[in-house]
Amino acid sequence: MAKQAKVATPASRWTALFWKIVGVGILMVVLLFVFTALGIFGALPNEKSLENPDSNLASQIMTADGVTIGKIYRGNENRTPVTYDELPLHLTHALVSTEDERFYDHSGIDARGTARALAYLGSKGGASTITQQLAKQFYTGRASGNIVVRSFQKLQEMITATRLERNYTKEEIIAMYLNQVDFNNRGVGIRSASRIYFGKEPKDLKLEEAAVFVAMLKNPSLYNPKREKTKEFAFNRRNQVFKQMERNGYLTTAEKDSLQALPMVINFTPETHNDGSGTYVREFIRAEMKEFVKENKKPDGTNYDIYEDGLKIFTTLDSRMQKHGEDAVLAHMNNLQREFDEQNEKNKTAPFRDLDKDEIERLIMKPAMRRSERYRVMKNKGMDADAIYASFDVPTEMTVFTWNGDRDTTMTPRDSILHYKKHLRAGMMSMDPLTGEVKAWVGGINHRHFKYDAVKQGKRQVGSTFKPFLYATAVSQLHYSPCEQFPNVQFTIEKGKFGNTKDWTPKNSGGDYGGMVTLREALAKSLNTVSAQLMDKVGPKPVLDLVQKMGVDTKDIPAVPSLALGSAEISLYDMVGAYGTFANQGIYTEPYLISRIEDKNGRILYQHTPETRDVMSAETAYVTLSLMEGVTQAGSGGRLRHSWATGNKFYKETMTGYPYAFTNPIAGKTGTTQNQSDGWFMGIVPNLVTGAWVGGEDRSTHFPTIKYGQGATMALPIWGQYMKAVYADEDLKISDRRFPKPSDLDIETNCDEFRAALDNPLGEDGTPEPDDSDELDF
Repeated sequence: MAKQAKVATPASRWTALFWKIVGVGILMVVLLFVFTALGIFGALPNEKSLENPDSNLASQIMTADGVTIGKIYRGNENRTPVTYDELPLHLTHALVSTEDERFYDHSGIDARGTARALAYLGSKGGASTITQQLAKQFYTGRASGNIVVRSFQKLQEMITATRLERNYTKEEIIAMYLNQVDFNNRGVGIRSASRIYFGKEPKDLKLEEAAVFVAMLKNPSLYNPKREKTKEFAFNRRNQVFKQMERNGYLTTAEKDSLQALPMVINFTPETHNDGSGTYVREFIRAEMKEFVKENKKPDGTNYDIYEDGLKIFTTLDSRMQKHGEDAVLAHMNNLQREFDEQNEKNKTAPFRDLDKDEIERLIMKPAMRRSERYRVMKNKGMDADAIYASFDVPTEMTVFTWNGDRDTTMTPRDSILHYKKHLRAGMMSMDPLTGEVKAWVGGINHRHFKYDAVKQGKRQVGSTFKPFLYATAVSQLHYSPCEQFPNVQFTIEKGKFGNTKDWTPKNSGGDYGGMVTLREALAKSLNTVSAQLMDKVGPKPVLDLVQKMGVDTKDIPAVPSLALGSAEISLYDMVGAYGTFANQGIYTEPYLISRIEDKNGRILYQHTPETRDVMSAETAYVTLSLMEGVTQAGSGGRLRHSWATGNKFYKETMTGYPYAFTNPIAGKTGTTQNQSDGWFMGIVPNLVTGAWVGGEDRSTHFPTIKYGQGATMALPIWGQYMKAVYADEDLKISDRRFPKPSDLDIETNCDEFRAALDNPLGEDGTPEPDDSDELDF
């Protein structure tokens, strides 16, 4: 008997339909994954790009003592990678607890989290794993607001996440993820963020600090600890991180409660091109690197990008000495500026002198306007000059520099030019004369507002700091001893002898004439009469030839008699390098900053090779040092040693960091140019040469008298305070010993006639005697 056919019931038909729908749904999901993996909905990263994720890396500028002093980056891409080993373990625990509890159990996709997100439509949290978030950062970018597009992006992220899991360990994924996150305020990546928000490396982060960054991952703007409006949100979110760590067994309840009670304290240290240490020297290095990459190619022949290729630039700078230099410059200039402002209160043409109002407008203000960005922009728009000049008299909102911090104000652009021109400028550079290593470079008082670098860019008349070159030429050519005597009387170099167009008879500052003086006393007192006699004997060309061998750019310096008084305009950089020759026994070693350059993988691209040359005999160098020691024993540099004048009002007001009371051998020279426009001090100890310059942007910006306008007051205190600091730091090993004496020294340097403290460094009124202000009569 035949079997009776089964009759389908309504229930069985609905069941069959259900499973067909489920099957089709599963098939569609599978097909979506397959099509996405095949790149039909958009290209996915290939294996090569997965192994080498594209990420812009800032170039790092490193000091010799291992400190990152600055970075070179474009826009906000201030990213410097760290490895997993450089991260504190509690940061990893906080991250996993808060962002991906099953991170160590999945292979890129959290099935349980995905199911929960689908079931509750995301109301109970998303399903993105750390690996998916990394995939999004690397390859899919900003999430789309369109739900369809975003769905395809999620599929791409999930597939890419599984591929990332195959290529990298869990630890590498965590490091890569934290290296990618933008924490705002140019804190791209955990290393930059750690330095900016807490002023430290990631490995040094405390748990309460690490938790702040994990809290920010949800929304770096909403949970930002720097912004006043979001501090409370950031605090509460940080405490939620502690709760998640307790939930996952990384903290006990007592530890969580204790941490949640801690205040949220940040140490905001911005890393912009205008902030931090070494701003001027970093800008110089950036310019040097731009030239370097033009001449050096990658192995594939393409150009390096200093903003994105993560180069490491190792410098000779010492971060401690750099800080000491910046502290010395800022402390002294703040002090000196107050005095300068007071002396300008009754000056009707302030901050200028020696010019009438028409000359100020024609020679200073109009050129300054034409150099401004305002003028350039308006000129490019086709505006005529008169209309542009008129715009400089319209009040405008702006932020200006003050010694009490930047100030928001309203003033005319003309007044802002005057505001900046009233501020005295300064530069300081310190170098190891034996190696040429630049240890500190301070190009100005504030890089944000004063871009001009007084170390390398600026060239100013050097005044009497040039005299040691003249004396060295005389010692070399004529075998003079510091004990050689000359009459202290006015001396004339006749018209035409050295190409001079008229008779040249320089005067001594303060009218000090009469009697016989030794060369040591003449240099100590910076007597122009003796300098004229020496120039008459040796001639300007041999002196110029000598300084050229000592690294000074002489192409624009005329060989004229006034060289004897420092008419030459020379950069501080060249002056420090040249003075190093005296300390290095007559051997010139070219100053240098960049010792090595590496690519992001550690491959060496450049290694510095010292450049040296013999310039003078060790005997000549030693005798010149002996002459300059007299400057700090009984001349204008003697205030480096004397501490008995501490009660003097003048010293208290101007000599920042006084008393210095140095007892070790110091060779040095002060310099003051005509009308007190420039103040210099060059100081040497056996293993460190340091120079300082102070002056206005314009030569007509200066003190009215030599009392405050001399190099010993304007520049020497920078040297004194800096050297006090570096000597106090014993780890720096700055020498306090005597200069090495050549074994074959034939010239006598111990003069009985030279009395170490012959002249009281304080005048009758309790103020220093006039420094060497050189009247440059061309």
